Amino acid sequence: MKQMTISPVTRVEGHGEVRIDLNDRGEVERAHFSVVELRGFERFLVGAAVEEAPRITPRICGICPTSHHLAAAKALDQIFGAEPPEAGKKLRELMMLGQYIHSHALHFFMLAAPDYLLPGAGEGDRNVMGLAKGSMELVKKAIAVRKFGQRITEAVGGKPIHPATGVPGGVSHPIQESQRASLLQMAEGVLAAAIESWEIAHSLMDKIDPSVGLVNTAFMGMQKGGLFTFDGGQVQVCSPEGTTLGSFSGADYVSQMEEYTEDWSYLKFCRLKAGQPYRVGPLARLNIVNSMGTSEADKALAEYRKKYGRVVQTTLAYNIARYVEFLWACERAKELLQDSALTAQKTRTPVEGVVNRRGVGIIEAPRGTLIHDYTVNEAGIIERCNLIVATCQNNYAMDRSVEEVARRVIRDGKPIDGGVNLIESVIRAYDPCLSCATHMIKTENGRMASRPFIKICISGVR
Repeated sequence: MKQMTISPVTRVEGHGEVRIDLNDRGEVERAHFSVVELRGFERFLVGAAVEEAPRITPRICGICPTSHHLAAAKALDQIFGAEPPEAGKKLRELMMLGQYIHSHALHFFMLAAPDYLLPGAGEGDRNVMGLAKGSMELVKKAIAVRKFGQRITEAVGGKPIHPATGVPGGVSHPIQESQRASLLQMAEGVLAAAIESWEIAHSLMDKIDPSVGLVNTAFMGMQKGGLFTFDGGQVQVCSPEGTTLGSFSGADYVSQMEEYTEDWSYLKFCRLKAGQPYRVGPLARLNIVNSMGTSEADKALAEYRKKYGRVVQTTLAYNIARYVEFLWACERAKELLQDSALTAQKTRTPVEGVVNRRGVGIIEAPRGTLIHDYTVNEAGIIERCNLIVATCQNNYAMDRSVEEVARRVIRDGKPIDGGVNLIESVIRAYDPCLSCATHMIKTENGRMASRPFIKICISGVR
């Protein structure tokens, strides 16, 4: 048996590869998405003071730092028994909106769009530089939008990357009136660009083959009274048909889901307690909510559902769902920046010591449901830490999507023209963050979660 390896998978955050086992007839026997890098944050957080978690965990990743920062801060709210005041909650929300705007714009315009806007381009041109050759104005808009997201993070979080202002009971300080006014002015132009560029996302719907990478799963995502939210709601679990299977909001997540391992990847897997695979992120969230709660995003959601239906399994529709969320984030950021409460001086509730020895912070990160679970001793030193990220929860679906596409594009032991890129595109649809997701783990027989393989390098075929 031979093995074909696509390494590295391109236009994703982190390092991963695809391993395809071929039989003697050159047919696909099996294919797996394998993550080959290693991070150890869950381990070296043990022994640290828990108030350091919001400063340590953003270093997990330069793409998702705000998500980890605020999930950690929410867990600390519980441990120290501190409810943030109104200004603290709104500043945290604004910081997270900056994360959504930056992350979703990066993925849609620079990682996913080249697959659809440059279908005939070669490997060297199917990227943001190739887009710039054909539409410099589009690239400029994408850069300006990302800049806005970073400026929000810088103003509220203290730094454009790895924010540091989230503390138990709120944030450490307000933003200045001059910062609020400046960001609001930027928000006007960014929202106009986001609305205008919806036509690009809308046009892609007709270019998506719903059968590519198709996998049938349940879904998980947060909602609040049926509205889209990334904080403060219940995480809802739905069947593949959209029927509610359960919900949770804190430590009871363990009653709904569980982690497990396979021996071909360092990346953990997740499933429902009944053994059913599920997905998180934009596709899942849009399946769960009734509406977005802002005008332009709700218009886009209506068009999205007209095309795909109320409950969507189409893997590549993740890219369109992501744009609907991007529109919502731009609208909500403009709305929130009009609120003078952002400059109020009371941004945190003082804390004295540990009230609860366990805290679970759950938010909807751009890539999906994010859980930070800390157990501490009486002095607030972390004794146990578990971080469950969206990419782990989508791992099964990514893996099965890869095999589905591999079977359709491998002929006589070789990929058809554009076949390797199609395999990669279903991975990119999930927007995986592999730095966030990898863990040092062992299988039941004590071996590390990886297996040896023979590399057959493929070059020049993307």
